[in-house]
Amino acid sequence: MSTPAVKQQAHEKKRLLSGMQPTGPGALHLGNLEGALRTWVRLQDEYEMYCFIADWHSLTTRYQDTAAIGPACREVAADYIAAGLDPNKCAIFLQSHVKEHAELQLLLGMITPVGWLERVPTYKEKRDLLQERGEGDESVSYGLLGYPVLQAADILVYRAHSVPVGRDQAAHLEMSRELARRFNRLYGDTFPEPQALIMEDTGVIPGIDGRKMSKSYGNAIYIRDDADTVARKVKEAFTTPSKMRKSDPGVPEKCAVCQLRKLYDPTGYSASWEEDRQGLRGCMQNKAELTEILNDMLNPMRVRRAELLADPAELDRILTHGAEKARETAEATMAIVRKAMHF
Repeated sequence: MSTPAVKQQAHEKKRLLSGMQPTGPGALHLGNLEGALRTWVRLQDEYEMYCFIADWHSLTTRYQDTAAIGPACREVAADYIAAGLDPNKCAIFLQSHVKEHAELQLLLGMITPVGWLERVPTYKEKRDLLQERGEGDESVSYGLLGYPVLQAADILVYRAHSVPVGRDQAAHLEMSRELARRFNRLYGDTFPEPQALIMEDTGVIPGIDGRKMSKSYGNAIYIRDDADTVARKVKEAFTTPSKMRKSDPGVPEKCAVCQLRKLYDPTGYSASWEEDRQGLRGCMQNKAELTEILNDMLNPMRVRRAELLADPAELDRILTHGAEKARETAEATMAIVRKAMHF
């Protein structure tokens, strides 16, 4: 039988939780924009939405570089808003500003079998990678092992109904669902099981080297990149290796420039692709046109993020307001959790 806390949500707008880590320089790239942010912007009118910057999560791999995390968080927050997230419609905040995330992680950790954590594929991959680099056992921290528990706490502390994920990431949500079920079984029906909200598949967003766009590959075009930087990166981008001259037939399906053109010019790309196949246009023309298309798309975002970063007080106000809204919900959840556990 559901408790009043769970029943109450049935009459309200459903809650959605999502977030990103401030990895690398912090700024987000086109892969982040198309793979997640566009969907978040669309969903903010449909859900009671909480969008956080996961600064605590970043400590699992950046605990020796903590000074860079704060500035990186501000870059991510500016990108969120520049991409269209509205602070008046959704809570935008830093994970570390809502301490209830940590309290719930502690309590969930007490009921989480170690075996569940040790079999998480991402843990094993990161552990093996760190050890391959010769960083030793000290590099594999308790925080890295317990990452899924904090991730579950992030979601469950808002009693979120949904988490937007790509189809290939849906399995990552299962630990949160298992912990919700385990807690409910032990202490009574407290948490709804969060559901995966499968985002539209935009396919792999190619970086300028043809591989998946990624900060770690150094092949990304960022929301923050100015017009000259975009032009330089596109000029260096991978095209059809066999197309040495304009008259050589191209293979747009294997060309990073053509693939990005298709994404950002969905109604006009087909003509350019056909000309490319027939050897009627060269790579320099493709690159010049893509540069113009990307800069036209990015310019409003650049302007907005520059305004935010130039006005620290305004960005602080947005993050403080978002944390206050998030904390109100998180505190209500923790009151229910403490009561269920007889604290």
